[in-house]
Amino acid sequence: MLSNQFQNGIETAKLAWAPLPNTEDGEGDEVVGVSRKNDGDRVESLDYEVVENHAYREEQAQRGKLYVGYYVGVKWLFALLIGVGTGLAAVFINISVENFAGWKFSLTFSVIQKSYVAGFLLYILINLVLVFSSAFIITNFAPAAAGSGIPEIKGYLNGVDTHGILLFRTLIGKIFGSIGSVGGGLALGKEGPLVHTGACIASLLGQGGSTKYHLSSRWLQFFNSDRDRRDLVTCGCAAGVAAAFRAPVGGVLFALEEVTSWWRSQLMWRVFFTSAIVAVVVRTAMGWCKSGKCGHFGSGGFIIWDISGGQEDYSFEELLPMAVIGVIGGLLGALFNQLTRYITYWRRNYLHKKGNRFKIIEVCLISVITSVISFGLPLFRKCSPCPEADPNFPIECPRPPGMYGNYVNFFCGKDKEYNDLATIFFNTQDDAIRNLFSAKTIHEYSAQSLLTFLVMFYTLAVVTFGTAVPAGQFVPGIMIGSTYGRLVGMFVVSFYKKLNIEEGTYALLGAASFLGGSMRMTVSLCVIMVEITNNLKLLPLIMLVLLISKAVGDAFNEGLYEEQARLRGIPLLESRPKYEMRKMQAKEACRNQKVVYFPRVIKVADVVSSLKSNNHNGFPVIDHTRSGETLVIGLVLRSHLLVLLQSKVDFQHSPLPCDTGGGSLPIRHNLSEFVKPASSKGISIHDIHLGPDDLEMYIDLAPFVNRSPYIVPDDMSLTKGLYGPSEEMIPFAQVYNLFRQLGLRHIFVVPRASRVIGMITRKDLLIEETDDPATVELQSTSVRSLSCLTHFCLPNFLTKIGYITEDMARGMERQRPHYSMVFWLNNIPPVDDVV
Repeated sequence: MLSNQFQNGIETAKLAWAPLPNTEDGEGDEVVGVSRKNDGDRVESLDYEVVENHAYREEQAQRGKLYVGYYVGVKWLFALLIGVGTGLAAVFINISVENFAGWKFSLTFSVIQKSYVAGFLLYILINLVLVFSSAFIITNFAPAAAGSGIPEIKGYLNGVDTHGILLFRTLIGKIFGSIGSVGGGLALGKEGPLVHTGACIASLLGQGGSTKYHLSSRWLQFFNSDRDRRDLVTCGCAAGVAAAFRAPVGGVLFALEEVTSWWRSQLMWRVFFTSAIVAVVVRTAMGWCKSGKCGHFGSGGFIIWDISGGQEDYSFEELLPMAVIGVIGGLLGALFNQLTRYITYWRRNYLHKKGNRFKIIEVCLISVITSVISFGLPLFRKCSPCPEADPNFPIECPRPPGMYGNYVNFFCGKDKEYNDLATIFFNTQDDAIRNLFSAKTIHEYSAQSLLTFLVMFYTLAVVTFGTAVPAGQFVPGIMIGSTYGRLVGMFVVSFYKKLNIEEGTYALLGAASFLGGSMRMTVSLCVIMVEITNNLKLLPLIMLVLLISKAVGDAFNEGLYEEQARLRGIPLLESRPKYEMRKMQAKEACRNQKVVYFPRVIKVADVVSSLKSNNHNGFPVIDHTRSGETLVIGLVLRSHLLVLLQSKVDFQHSPLPCDTGGGSLPIRHNLSEFVKPASSKGISIHDIHLGPDDLEMYIDLAPFVNRSPYIVPDDMSLTKGLYGPSEEMIPFAQVYNLFRQLGLRHIFVVPRASRVIGMITRKDLLIEETDDPATVELQSTSVRSLSCLTHFCLPNFLTKIGYITEDMARGMERQRPHYSMVFWLNNIPPVDDVV
């Protein structure tokens, strides 16, 4: 296992050029060290980089300031729509779950008044029907909706697209599957699926809806690039967290800390606006439901556990047991990650390969076991007498029949008794957590009941996570952590008898510690816990247990989402490169492989042959100068080549460049034609049918290449590190961080440049506007003596040295403010030396 992780860390850098795995039916060899996807879906990189081909530059040149303002305004409009849509989806899921749970418990309580056996069978049957409906929807309609979806969304924002994760059927499967699985009482939550739901809503809005199900609108088809979709999906992730926990600030920080690899200040504003809209929608819906129009919803459903009336202060003596809670959370969280990894690996490679029938049988069997445990174990516990009523904190004991909350009367012989284990087990998860967090309820639970619940629910959560239903791990993690946290609180109360200590405070700290030990989040999780508990005084304590639990968990394994992403074959580029990369150079990452390149004018048959013989997604394009020198003029994408082959409008009979007569390059396409639908496989070379005459024709690739790809010298290090007193590498990554932070898909590696014709400093990039609004000048200081070269004379100079063609020179003249920002002009070698 460790050797595989070691090898995977080294091979991650090779993704700059190598194709990602493409296997069918779970078979095929691993490609460049990346774990294959066991379910056979294709995983490939996204094109976050702007393809600056001739069509793009022509389109940008025609757009003025009015279009830029319209473009920004539409982005804010989409942020509003994402917030409203995610909020309404969360309201629908919560109302449905609460009503199903309410009907289930009401019917069960009414039946057990006559017969516990009949109530037991009815309880199992209702849960089984709900869980079966969820599993049936997932296996037969939306397989990509299984699980929490956060690893897939994290991979998408990291630059990896998994087929099907953002489709319309995935959204529907996520919503209705979550209702069935959570309403059926499984040991999972709906918060992770809500993050995936928000991302799906954002992606569908960005591409104008779903064309397959005829639910699209041309008015919404505005953002076609992967770069724009990335921003929208980021807003959707934050909206999902804000809707799940009613924590808008926590949603913004979750998107920033956990799922995104690329961030900027403008995106922060839109994400914050989206989260605020979600908070308004959810609060409005809850206010409407309090009037009794939402059935059993009432005040439950949305996670918010107000413990502001609990412990007001804490003493120095309590810091030690609180630190112990952090250590326990780190250990149990790391163990949870390891166990779920083993079980998920076995499930995906053995059980789930047998077909959908076994997936459904597995989930139904787990549902029956969960129902038996949650209904049967409280029957073996003795009931406890109700505590004396506190006029300052009135809690009815026991609850009336048919109600669920604190002090549930379950299988009790007397009226003034309650079953403490049923208060946790035979309850909705939201209400069970609210009971564990509740203040002024000292000695409500016995240590035996809490320990029994901890062991059983921990086991159920491990087994349930990874089944073929939407499964979040936030709420189960909170329940597990709050249970052992309350156990520690009971010990502290009995040990420090003179202190005003609330067990509910320790339950909150336990919940934070387990989530920190499992998911390894710090800042966002801290803010979420403060927002859902409405108690700012506990902030320093939450920070303490989160830091300890994360440090302990990191000593054993990675976070839950990183582990699950690796199992799903999602090649994430983490924020820090692997330690083994410190001695590697860019040319070593390329493995000295031979690059497949195209000439500027190429025969159609050669393009088809190259696309069929390899899985590369980008190809260098070369041209020859008048002196016969070979130059790399840019990069053409595989997806663009497929569009050209399918349309056939750019085919020509002549093997000469189409602009040899001095005219401009013809553009017969707009940018929208080259857009691949989100989370879709796109066009395949096997879907294109060309006749013998078509194969004998030629294509001029010059108008479609990206003329400004990123280039690095071959001896640039993958990571350049400094070593401190503890010998820990402080990475100042070069190639790795360039690739990850810019969201690149390809990087050219060339020998070191032989000459420099100019240098740009910070001051050179400061734009000074003159009296003429149409005139913009760059304040050049470092190369002022080359002003003629870098402004008016640069095109002629580059033409004379054979670096560009005359047509390219005319294009630079038309876009004078842009070409003066060229930093370095490398003496690019012949293509045979390009690795």
